Amino acid sequence: MLGGAVETCSRGRKRLVLVALCSGLFMAMVDNLVVSTALPAIGRELRAGTSGLQWVVEAYSLVYASLLLTGGVLGDRWGRRPVYLAGLALFTTGSALCASAGSLAVLVTGRAVQGVGAALLTPGSLAILRHVFTGESERARAIGVWSGVSGAGLAVGPALGGPLVDRFGWASAFWINVPLGVGSLLLAARILPPVPRSGARPDPAGQITAVAGLGTLVYALVEGPVRGWGDRLVLGAALAAVLLLAGFVTLELLVPSPMVDLRLFAHRGTGAAVLAGFTVSFGFFGLGVFLSLYLQSVLGYSATAAGLVMLPATLCTGGTAIVAGRLCARHGPRLPLAAGLALVAASVAGFTRCGCDTGFGKFWWLMPLLGVGLGLTFTPISIAVMNAVEPARAGMASATVNMFREIGGVAGVAVMGAVSATRCASDLRARVPGAGVLAHSVVSGGGHGLGRGLPAAARGAVDGAFVDGLHLAMVVGATALAVMAALVLLLMRRSDRANSGAVG
Repeated sequence: MLGGAVETCSRGRKRLVLVALCSGLFMAMVDNLVVSTALPAIGRELRAGTSGLQWVVEAYSLVYASLLLTGGVLGDRWGRRPVYLAGLALFTTGSALCASAGSLAVLVTGRAVQGVGAALLTPGSLAILRHVFTGESERARAIGVWSGVSGAGLAVGPALGGPLVDRFGWASAFWINVPLGVGSLLLAARILPPVPRSGARPDPAGQITAVAGLGTLVYALVEGPVRGWGDRLVLGAALAAVLLLAGFVTLELLVPSPMVDLRLFAHRGTGAAVLAGFTVSFGFFGLGVFLSLYLQSVLGYSATAAGLVMLPATLCTGGTAIVAGRLCARHGPRLPLAAGLALVAASVAGFTRCGCDTGFGKFWWLMPLLGVGLGLTFTPISIAVMNAVEPARAGMASATVNMFREIGGVAGVAVMGAVSATRCASDLRARVPGAGVLAHSVVSGGGHGLGRGLPAAARGAVDGAFVDGLHLAMVVGATALAVMAALVLLLMRRSDRANSGAVG
């Protein structure tokens, strides 16, 4: 194990630290979307509709987003290395629970355990990297590699999950994490250095209001299309979410040791970067979940074929993120970030041209476009924030960035899912008179899911309604991304560089 001042580490040992951090991060990022290709199979076997499948995704993302800040604070106070190792162990345990799940409830529970583990390891990963790579130039390159692995992990998830699901069933998409997790844990325990603690204090009131606020918001958005937007539980959850999240912001402004670094938003560059992270996840996660359902349930692709459709995005994301690190080191994050957001917006909007019988030749080009855009966003966001804070606040800043990324993903799946499901149910009722029961089955599950086993006419109506809902959701996502690209150009100064002055 490394000892002494990290600054004196040889280049070879620093590379081993980077490998150890990237291996754990890659596993966590892969799991964000590896489940997407397994959703149709999970829906068939566990009799889950679109709302149930949203919970499979949201259980992970919601817990991850809610506890990222706590993970950062715990790392600052108790040591980033032990908290990172604990996160890896929990993530591996949660993966085994998911793989052995025989019901939707157990699967959702396992996904939540995975989220706890990911929340502990992710902020520690970037904070340790920030401590080991002390030079601005080498840090920018290291963050570029780290971001490339992060982005590639997100994009490779569907490509890896597809063949596993077709060959071994949906549980294999989770079993694969067990040996990877054990290997990453052993490597990290041997290689990662001790990092000085900052003595940060926990913020239990902030944590409780954050978890409760996000949870009630997601509940309202996911269950709204199922129960009806006028349902008392849905309306009550929406009202509670507004009050709890407002209370969370108020608490963070008043408590002496807040877990959210709101000062990041007082700086034009870092504030824009954090919001950009939220927005790119909003569009990407919303696209990823519903694109997989579209490819398999509407176009009839196998899980493997659906995963391979994302392969060009995988390759382009990783490569572009590394190049983006070098661009940021020379020119600052503003232009690469704005360009990346615009490219992701264009790719999301492009899927509004896809119908019930669209061939791969008509949309293949959207995948590399998406990958390049993602690669151009991940690295500038991390560099803009991590180089603008002093080392003692690196854990909190990392957690804040990643929290907003994950909340963006939670919001993307929930909002775009609510838009899609509401439009789908409405169109289905218009297409098939008296189709209320069928529409409820498609959204809530327990019956035909997304139309499997229905007569051809009814299946065609379900597919058409689903595509109409998908188109509207893509418009929402693309609009948010395009607006954010313009805001980055306006809010980030032209002189913003990777070595921006410290915030606060």
